[in-house]
Formats: sequence, structure tokens, C-alpha cells
Amino acid sequence: MAELLLIGDATDAMLRRLDESFVVHRMQRIDDLPAFLSEYGERIEYVATNGHDGVRSEIMTALPGLKLISCYGVGYDTIDVRTCVARGIMVTHTPGVLNDEVATTAVMLMLACRRDLIRNDAYVRAGRWEAEGNAPLGRTADNRKVGILGFGRIGRTIAGKLGAFNATVFYHARSRKDVPFKYYADLVEMAHDAEVLICITPGGSGTHKIVGRAVIDALGPQGTLINVGRGSVVDETEMIAALQDGRLGWAGLDVFEAEPRVPAALRTMSNVVLLPHVGSATVETRAAMGDLVVDNLLQFLASATVKTPVPECAHMAKA
Repeated sequence: MAELLLIGDATDAMLRRLDESFVVHRMQRIDDLPAFLSEYGERIEYVATNGHDGVRSEIMTALPGLKLISCYGVGYDTIDVRTCVARGIMVTHTPGVLNDEVATTAVMLMLACRRDLIRNDAYVRAGRWEAEGNAPLGRTADNRKVGILGFGRIGRTIAGKLGAFNATVFYHARSRKDVPFKYYADLVEMAHDAEVLICITPGGSGTHKIVGRAVIDALGPQGTLINVGRGSVVDETEMIAALQDGRLGWAGLDVFEAEPRVPAALRTMSNVVLLPHVGSATVETRAAMGDLVVDNLLQFLASATVKTPVPECAHMAKA
């Protein structure tokens, strides 16, 4: 049987399917990884991982016969795809199946910020409604001007869901798309025109801290920043300073620079809504993601083809 290195967790359903076709080595159970790689590295041809853990360079180097990395997640910036392409290693991910869930999370964060969900929940729990009367007014979530940073599958799904709130949607991406929304080539200009900025762009060197002080200041003291993409996209230090100074109004965050570590300053702010990277974390969506991870592995094992290669590896996928 082919041998597979499993990095990170897998569901019981995934493990049952994998065990039927692979000898599965679970990295979480390996005490001495260098010794393991020295003994088994040449035999391992497949890796299943996730967008957070990826595949460290020393692991990839120790697997000379590696053929396929199947990633549980849409983002894959923790996998050195350039090296994979050079070595002929196929990389797959799980697009499509989580579009709606992540888009719903983005809209949920926007609503929570605009309508002060966390503050109002705390107001009731603390007995202040009874003792002090009605809570302060929130702000409407309807008819807002929303800029979306990144306009791939999920960005377009967010735009569609915002239609229910009669939002004026525009976007910034690497190139103009064939969509009925205004395109901004300049991110600062888009932030200036937006009341809400939603980040759903991938991570990596090209987007590292692209939402910095200039973008945050352009969004302004009445602006709301939502990030459901990657923590590396936003300059966290600048964002925190802007929230503290009142240069930025609100933030709804599902991702962070050094997650699961979240800065203490964010955890004490009443104008911030925090989620533990759960954009796609529903039973239904995670099951679909797990199925696709295993489907890619089994299809490649049977026919050297895959369902969902990452764009950089699309040319390697056999018809």
C-alpha cells in the first residue's frame, strides 16, 4: 500500500477512507520526527495537511518521492507551491465547498459589528437593561457601501449575500473581473469610499500586511474592518493602534497574525468581534472538505488525476 503522512487532524470518516488505501503515518503521534523521516521519508509519496500547518520545508526535503499534497482548506500559503511545481509534486485544495460558509461568516461579523451584538449581549447578561434602561443605539447594516479585498469564489459569494442588505459592493483584486461591480485598482481609494472593508484575499508575500496604516486611515473612524481571509493580510499592530485611537471604528476578525495567540489589546476592546478562525467550521462544510481531501488522494492514486488542483498546478493535472 502507498504510504501517507497526515499532518494535523482528520475526521474519523476521513481516516476510515484513508486506511483502506494507504498506510497512514499520523505526525501528531510521532515523537521523534527527524528519526521518523530518516527511516520512512523515502517511502512516503503522499501528504494530507491543512492550510494552517502546511508542509514545512524540512519535511518536504525529507520526502524525495513525494507525489501529491492534499490540503484541507482553500488557502495554501503555508505550502511552498513553487518548489512543488519544480519537483513535479501535485498540490490540491478544497475550493467551492466552503464558499457559502465563509461568506456567511463575513456577513455575520459585519452585522455583529454594525449592530453591536457583543455589547448588547453583555448588557443583558449583566442586568443593565433592567437596571439602566435601553442600551445605546447601534448603526444600520442596510444600504452600506462595502469594499471587498479579493474577489475570487468566496468574494463573489459575499457580494451575492450582501444583496439581501441592499449593499453597494465594489472590489479590489489583482485584475478586473467580469462582474457587475465597480473595480478599484487602488486599495486605499477603495477603502476611502467604503464604510465596510471585507478582506478575503489569500495570504502570502504578495498580500502581506496589504491592509496597513494608509488603508486603515482611509477607512476611517466610522469604518468597519472585517477579516475572514488570512491574518497576515492586515497589519495587526496598526489596526490595534487605530482602534485604540479612534481612527478605525470597528473590527470583526476571524483570523490573526499569530493565531491562536490573539493580542490582549484586542480581547479587551468593546468595538471588536473575535472568532477563533471558524469561517468554514460547520459540521456540513467540514465533512465536504474532508471528502474532497480524500477524493483528490484516491483519484490521483487510481489515475494520476485530481479534482481540484491549486491554480499553480493546474497545468500538471492530466485530462
